[in-house]
Amino acid sequence: MALWGGRFSTGPDQAFKQFNDSLPFDYQLVEQDIVGSIAWAGALKQVEVLSNEEYERIVNGLNALLGDALQSPQDIAQSGYEDIHSYVEAKLIDKVGDLGKKLHTGRSRNDQVATDFRLWSRQTAQQVVEAITQLKDEFIALAERELGTILPGYTHLQRAQPVLFSHWCLAYVEMLNRDLSRLQDAIERLNECPLGCGALAGTAYPVDREKLAHELGFSRATRNSLDAVSDRDFVVELLSCASISMMHLSRLAEDMIFYNSGESGFIELSDNVTSGSSLMPQKKNPDALELIRGKTGRVFGAFSAMMMTLKALPLAYNKDMQEDKEGLFDALPTWIASLHMAQACIKGLKVNGEATLAAAKGGHANATELADYLVAKNIPFREGHHIVGQLVQHAISQGKNLEELTLEEFQGVCPQIDHDVYPRLEIAACIAARQALGGTSLPQVTEAIKSAKSFSSP
Repeated sequence: MALWGGRFSTGPDQAFKQFNDSLPFDYQLVEQDIVGSIAWAGALKQVEVLSNEEYERIVNGLNALLGDALQSPQDIAQSGYEDIHSYVEAKLIDKVGDLGKKLHTGRSRNDQVATDFRLWSRQTAQQVVEAITQLKDEFIALAERELGTILPGYTHLQRAQPVLFSHWCLAYVEMLNRDLSRLQDAIERLNECPLGCGALAGTAYPVDREKLAHELGFSRATRNSLDAVSDRDFVVELLSCASISMMHLSRLAEDMIFYNSGESGFIELSDNVTSGSSLMPQKKNPDALELIRGKTGRVFGAFSAMMMTLKALPLAYNKDMQEDKEGLFDALPTWIASLHMAQACIKGLKVNGEATLAAAKGGHANATELADYLVAKNIPFREGHHIVGQLVQHAISQGKNLEELTLEEFQGVCPQIDHDVYPRLEIAACIAARQALGGTSLPQVTEAIKSAKSFSSP
């Protein structure tokens, strides 16, 4: 039976029922709906709508129902009720009789679902926090293992300057720190309780909404009933956080796919995150990383869809808002799974330090160091930049790296260059010169690892 049938002389036809019903996906809120109902029963007892004995019977019935539901929650989706609220109410009436019909006193499905969804979002977001932290820790462990390994840094996918492999790891730690900060801010904002706001105008019963909020683990009760039942900012924020973080994971995936390619050979992914080809027996495909990259699009899609759904809705509740759940129900688990898969990829990673070093030495990646050397010889940087460009052009024509040029070749372009240029062009010197905060020198990266470990500690 629907919760709203008294106004209608006939019921909905089957096509509308299928179009309208949300139970096939909001069954996932069964635990939150029952937990919120237990708290609401307590509020009704405090305002003497329920006696102590009635309260006990309802709470016992709800707890029994929770035990049943958690055994096979997916079976609820096929039970034919309109939504999770009507399912819980009907099953409670089965257990405690007509007493169960009193539970909805002073409550609307509008404040009920807003509360349920915030409870689910808060719980699931905490799982994301744990997953981000675990991936950060894996990056830090890899940075420690590979401290001293040299990697070519890239701009425009062209070799640019050498960096420590650990510096690359810590770049993603910085991204994950921002992801974590954004998510924690979003959790703080969503942690307000709409229960007791009714359909839109508030409840007519003098319930203590602050106490009710605290019983459900919220930091406070919402302040405006119109806003409380129609606000889905928390959904948008979580989808935004998920989208930004998935963008970071997709960039990571792209880096690692490139590093893992036969053309680079910088890393080797472990067998447990790769697959083979049905035709070519030699293949070892980076499927886990490609799936992370691919799943980023569906998370972006959920964010875009939610924004479009909300953009022109008047106050207060509108049925359009039923579209808030499926996107988030998909996006957050996808985000969690992608974080765990990225962690698995990092955990089993093997780095080919010889290949990364050879690549870092190629491509004239020490050209900037040569320009800085000329600055030390009192040559303005812009002029030095031009001189080094000429030397690079000469080295390419001779099939040499810059450090392989003779002193005569150097001085043929710039007489100020002397024997002391050669130590400056060594790859280790290029790394060591980056001593400023945030640079890739060994002392800076070592300190950054210490800082990252301290930041990651509980």
